Amino acid sequence: MEFEEKIHPTALIHDKSKLHSTVKVGAHSVIGANVTIDENTEVGNFVTLSGNTDIGKNNKIYHYCSLGEIPQDKKFTNEKTFLKIGNNNTIREFCTFNTGTLGGGGITEIGSNNWLMAYVHIAHDCKLGNEIVLANNSSLAGHVEIDDYATLGGFTLVHQFCKIGKHSITAVGTVTFKDIPPYVIAAGYNAKPNGINIEGLKRRDFSKKCISNIKKGYKVIYREGNTLEEAKKTLLNLAKNSNEINPYIDFINKSNRGLIR
Repeated sequence: MEFEEKIHPTALIHDKSKLHSTVKVGAHSVIGANVTIDENTEVGNFVTLSGNTDIGKNNKIYHYCSLGEIPQDKKFTNEKTFLKIGNNNTIREFCTFNTGTLGGGGITEIGSNNWLMAYVHIAHDCKLGNEIVLANNSSLAGHVEIDDYATLGGFTLVHQFCKIGKHSITAVGTVTFKDIPPYVIAAGYNAKPNGINIEGLKRRDFSKKCISNIKKGYKVIYREGNTLEEAKKTLLNLAKNSNEINPYIDFINKSNRGLIR
């Protein structure tokens, strides 16, 4: 984004909002009273920032986004809830992020260094970590949790309360109603596992030995006919000699909707 001046004269910025002096705001954008924006963040044209929204440093928010609007939840009755966005995020055109609900903890949280592409929707009470990629038109229902380094392919839909594990990836058009474990490739309507995200792990400098251990964990969960409890016992034994197995175990322990199978 290119700016001739820091704050475009057509932007409407509430005098109670808190913008660092280095923040840039494009034409016709609207920033509400309870919005805080930290240094070097850029806000494009026709962006609406509303609600109790806290935006960190060095973010780039492109044109026509709506961040901090009330949840799309019929139980919501205008209680005070929040949206918190970390640092160094790229938020492309037409993204919509909602604040939380009291029933879900009251806050929607997005970490740092995330790449959130056009038309991404992040609903109330979602929790996103760091270094995540959500490709165009990915949509998260309420209360979804996504761990670090996960990637959602374009048009991925995630059911409410689902969890997405670290270093996992989904194919284009994936729809998941259950939790996707760490490292796993998921694809299809009612997503199914399709091996581990080897290319992603290589790009993050996982060694051949680490990747081999992760494959062993995948086979325990998906290829050996184990129940989840049986798989967990085997994984606990494998974890004695391989730290890479622990994310599988931790994820199984926190899964509420069950794993994709």
